[in-house]
Amino acid sequence: MARQQPSPWVHTAFLFCLLSLSGTIEIPMDPSIQNELSQPPTITKQSVKDHIVDPRDNILIECEAKGNPAPSFHWTRNSRFFNIAKDPRVSMRRRSGTLVIDFRSGGRPEEYEGEYQCFARNKFGTALSNRIRLQVSKSPLWPKENLDPVVVQEGAPLTLQCNPPPGLPSPVIFWMSSSMEPITQDKRVSQGHNGDLYFSNVMLQDMQTDYSCNARFHFTHTIQQKNPFNLKVLTNHPYNDSSLRNHPDMYSARGVAERTPSFMYPQGTASSQMVLRGMDLLLECIASGVPTPDIAWYKKGGDLPSDKAKFENFNKALRITNVSEEDSGEYFCLASNKMGSIRHTISVRVKAAPYWLDEPKNLILAPGEDGRLVCRANGNPKPTVQWMVNGEPLQSAPPNPNREVAGDTIIFRDTQISSRAVYQCNTSNEHGYLLANAFVSVLDVPPRMLSPRNQLIRVILYNRTRLDCPFFGSPIPTLRWFKNGQGSNLDGGNYHVYENGSLEIKMIRKEDQGIYTCVATNILGKAENQVRLEVKDPTRIYRMPEDQVAKRGTTVQLECRVKHDPSLKLTVSWLKDDEPLYIGNRMKKEEDSLTIFGVAERDQGSYTCVASTELDQDLAKAYLTVLADQATPTNRLAALPKGRPERPRDLELTDLAERSVRLTWIPGDDNNSPITDYVVQFEEDQFQPGVWHDHSKFPGSVNSAVLQLSPYVNYQFRVIAINEVGSSHPSLPSERYRTSGAPPESNPSDVKGEGTRKNNMEITWTPMNATSAFGPNLRYIVKWRRRETRETWNNVTVWGSRYVVGQTPVYVPYEIRVQAENDFGKGPEPGTVIGYSGEDLPSAPRRFRVRQPNLETINLEWDHPEHPNGILTGYTLKYVAFNGTKVGKQIVENFSPNQTKFTMQRADPVSRYRFSLSARTQVGSGEAVTEESPAPPNQAYTNNQADIATQGWFIGLMCAVALLVLILLIVCFIKRSRGGKYPVREKKDVPLGPEDPKEEDGSFDYSDEDNKPLQGSQTSLDGTIKQQESDDSLVDYGEGGEGQFNEDGSFIGQYTVKKDKEETEGNESSEATSPVNAIYSLA
Repeated sequence: MARQQPSPWVHTAFLFCLLSLSGTIEIPMDPSIQNELSQPPTITKQSVKDHIVDPRDNILIECEAKGNPAPSFHWTRNSRFFNIAKDPRVSMRRRSGTLVIDFRSGGRPEEYEGEYQCFARNKFGTALSNRIRLQVSKSPLWPKENLDPVVVQEGAPLTLQCNPPPGLPSPVIFWMSSSMEPITQDKRVSQGHNGDLYFSNVMLQDMQTDYSCNARFHFTHTIQQKNPFNLKVLTNHPYNDSSLRNHPDMYSARGVAERTPSFMYPQGTASSQMVLRGMDLLLECIASGVPTPDIAWYKKGGDLPSDKAKFENFNKALRITNVSEEDSGEYFCLASNKMGSIRHTISVRVKAAPYWLDEPKNLILAPGEDGRLVCRANGNPKPTVQWMVNGEPLQSAPPNPNREVAGDTIIFRDTQISSRAVYQCNTSNEHGYLLANAFVSVLDVPPRMLSPRNQLIRVILYNRTRLDCPFFGSPIPTLRWFKNGQGSNLDGGNYHVYENGSLEIKMIRKEDQGIYTCVATNILGKAENQVRLEVKDPTRIYRMPEDQVAKRGTTVQLECRVKHDPSLKLTVSWLKDDEPLYIGNRMKKEEDSLTIFGVAERDQGSYTCVASTELDQDLAKAYLTVLADQATPTNRLAALPKGRPERPRDLELTDLAERSVRLTWIPGDDNNSPITDYVVQFEEDQFQPGVWHDHSKFPGSVNSAVLQLSPYVNYQFRVIAINEVGSSHPSLPSERYRTSGAPPESNPSDVKGEGTRKNNMEITWTPMNATSAFGPNLRYIVKWRRRETRETWNNVTVWGSRYVVGQTPVYVPYEIRVQAENDFGKGPEPGTVIGYSGEDLPSAPRRFRVRQPNLETINLEWDHPEHPNGILTGYTLKYVAFNGTKVGKQIVENFSPNQTKFTMQRADPVSRYRFSLSARTQVGSGEAVTEESPAPPNQAYTNNQADIATQGWFIGLMCAVALLVLILLIVCFIKRSRGGKYPVREKKDVPLGPEDPKEEDGSFDYSDEDNKPLQGSQTSLDGTIKQQESDDSLVDYGEGGEGQFNEDGSFIGQYTVKKDKEETEGNESSEATSPVNAIYSLA
């Protein structure tokens, strides 16, 4: 079942919503509301800034404005008040500010030249027009002069100067003979942009006429002619033989010497030119030479913009339309012939008068709300911004605590009724200015409903529907929905309320039928409206037609029984092969069936029953197969030769309507093979004259069809018959039929936005064809703005299929819309397409890490670049092995954009590696980051042994190790020097005998190994060990006793103590007081 069509009430034109991005209220276009609300003045019409008038007519300077109450007007002239009442020739139109200066009673228009400005005022503010510069057109006479004949050698260059009188506007220049015959121009003889006539080389035939410069003035439509030039050509070949004109070497045949090119205009090898953005750039190069040089144009460092560049005047001029900043640079023209070539370089600088980035818009607020006016413009040089309020500089206006000026923005906080005013933003530079008015209006309006009351909406069961409730109020009202005047606010479940107040019912049920009430409320009151919703049963085909097989000549009936809501009108129609079925005299259509009498082969095909009401429809399809009867004459005819059908004839157009026409034709002979199809083709004479296109296809059983047509197309039709053998020749064309124009009903397809350079975005689309143009002068409104910003839409009108946006940031998303427009109006609102500006080289990958877990592998890891500047296409890793001064072959690896790890197998465990990693976009590889692998331990020792030995830290480490070894040796020495327990014998220093290894008191003697001399002791000549001298004798540690060493260096001391302690302490060990033992204990 097809989807239901929403009712007109659902699509009411007066939808209202809060413009959340700008924070302002949108005033509905309802005249009753427009007339009720108080509004400051707004300029609606004004004359152009440079206003040139015809001196023969009255002068009109337009200025119209709207506001409530209606504004009054006054003017200034040359910045001083212009008192209209004092000048009887000047009047002002009623209910308008338009000035009329009447010269029927005399007066000179030149007396009124100057700069005018209109002021529209009511009690809420003052709006200003642009400063209108009034100038009277001038067409001065050409000064009389006697011109001597111009004598020139054949083959020499020549310039005939025009020097027209200065006019306003400048006159149109053209050259003719004194007998008003146009001068034939070609690449040898042509007129320059300055009006002069240039001969690259003069030939004898140039004497056959004279040359007069003519100036046509725009307003007076008069042509003034300068006295003619007469040429006298000196030649080596006095006979003007016309046969030589087509001679392959005409100049040599006439004895003219060949010359290399030289420039006649401009002079020299280089020049410069300045052009304003949005204007046309015209570059011109005219060269002399024999033979006549050819001119070619180039741009240094790039290509000529193919969509804007065109060549004029036999390639001597290059015109670039709608110049932008990217068109600046150096251009050069190359003049060449077979003798050589020369070039002239033209440096082009693009400046710009101010143009809007954000033009201030009217600000409508409720009391206490905040808002802002933004005035942003660009230009070259950068324009300055000046704010005014009611025509006076903002600096001299009374202070307003609720207003704050921040450069190009005025911020309003907690606005009140007294804040109403008209603000002017004037942005200017040396090339021009822009002036914009934007009023601030504070409204106190109770809620109002904008749609008719008590509407009836009919919907089909189980469908989705949306109920709108357009309203207005200030402050913005809140909207709630109720059903049958009771219950809570409808929102949630099967209901959804949108921000603009519309109520959506996701799936209609029988119980949803009833009366719905929407209530809008703000602090000033409330308003409500009602809509009655009726739920209807869907249309259903409950007995569908069935596929059938029938013999030729029999009768077939196709059933189609339908159940529908009885309150809706039902219509049943049939299609054959998806095209409307022509009901001939062999067919009968009843309410619930279709009967075909005498079935023929051409009746074979698919049949579709379409049951529809004004709300919905249902379809059912069946296929009819026709079998040939063996006894019919058809089989006898089958033995006859078959051929392609003859062409249809006698095409006739009837039932001419605005968007349709009926085409009727007489079939040709089928040549023993039944006609299965007819193809209708059309041709139009505007976009592709002479090219035929298929319009529609019809079954072979019909010879008349209604054709659906597009607006503003001059149609011509023809018909082609088709049978199983092939196609006939096309019929003769019908008469032409032109449909009336209309606004486009569609927009161009395949809209794209892609950067071709890092600072631009090229917007392209597939242009619309003749049947979708719907009117003359098809053009496209291209809009773009940065995505997810509050920027206003930039827009431009384009006649081609592409537009380049310049000066864009690198790789940012843009919202793009392309809308078709013709002279009848604009197409539907286009959808938004996301495009991207150009890409650039990415920054270096972040956090590049090189790790070496073992001697066989090296692991690399990295993070994506901080600034990709586009879509990453991958990473490039370059690495090289090195060992000291030896460097291996560089290896390059390419990775996908998602890969951020790489493990490399080392070729050997000794070499180190140097890695360089960069990211890639489609522009190329960006900045690289470089790291080296760590050195293996053995390699570090091998390669750096000599260097480490000289390092301070290494020397210190070695000293610490030596000191530690020394301390260990001392400890070992002490351990080896420590004796056992010795008996202390009073006044006896006889050593223990070796034969007494152990005494009764438990003392013992050392082994023979311990009796070896100590290292470092001095040995006498007789082999005895002498005690080394010491300032600190160990004897001093006793109390007057003596001490001495035995043969192995052990200390034996006798300590003199009190007699009562000698016996008790005689057997104690001497270790306790030994300084050597003290050192040992520390060790």
